[in-house]
Amino acid sequence: MQGVIHIQGNLQTTAAGMQGEEDLYILVKECVSGSRTAQKRLYDLYAPRAFGVVKRYVSDNEPLAEEILNDAFYKVLTKLGQYSFQGSFDGWIRRIVINTATDHMRKGISRETHKELQPDDASVGSEPVGNMSLKELLALVQSLPQAQRTVFNLFVMENYAHKEIAELLNINENNSRWYLNDARRRLKEKIHLINK
Repeated sequence: MQGVIHIQGNLQTTAAGMQGEEDLYILVKECVSGSRTAQKRLYDLYAPRAFGVVKRYVSDNEPLAEEILNDAFYKVLTKLGQYSFQGSFDGWIRRIVINTATDHMRKGISRETHKELQPDDASVGSEPVGNMSLKELLALVQSLPQAQRTVFNLFVMENYAHKEIAELLNINENNSRWYLNDARRRLKEKIHLINK
């Protein structure tokens, strides 16, 4: 599949011909120098995976998902000169995509009215969600309200701590815990209905 990146140890390869760090270095330098061809190639290589991340946050709104993807790649291209070739380039792009998605989600979540929660109200159970395939679970997650879906994705899929989620979404940690707990409760109810 064109543009899909496979990680093999420290070597990144793609069907489009990226063979390693040297190819990545050359591509990034060409992008920074303003080559539209290189910028398009970078977009074509990384956009499909990035769009998959965005769709986890805004699965029900294709135009918004595309807007977030475009905003994220605008940031990638304008900040590309800051990439130091330390760590995973894929991870660097992923971080920008997640931050861009949460910036958009923060706007919607901050408009929601919610009470200030006490720590006891925000306890999160550790019981498993159920025995479902990842695809089935993701479909259920996408049906959650925006705030619950965003917190669930950040906590479960991206391994963010509640402190990080609270900072990203401009909410407090107890609200983050409550959204996660509510997401889990809703998912369990949906799973229970499916298994009846």
